[in-house]
Amino acid sequence: MDCIYQGYDIESFEAGKDLWHARIRRADLKPLLIDGALFPKVEVGFAWPDREAAVADAKKQIDRAKDFWTEPADDECDIQPFL
Repeated sequence: MDCIYQGYDIESFEAGKDLWHARIRRADLKPLLIDGALFPKVEVGFAWPDREAAVADAKKQIDRAKDFWTEPADDECDIQPFL
């Protein structure tokens, strides 16, 4: 994990030489509910040249989409997430 931002863990990873991406998951480890589907994490962004750019883009994606990523109800957490 690189950082926690507004209740989300951001983890950057290098997909290839100098091709940085980021994963976002809820800090409480509950799945993200997006349009009725559960996701344990979301990978976002482009192939950024460094880790810092990937994390900065992930923060922008959280700011943009946090109203669409809702918290699942307790009974929805038992559903198998979409992987």
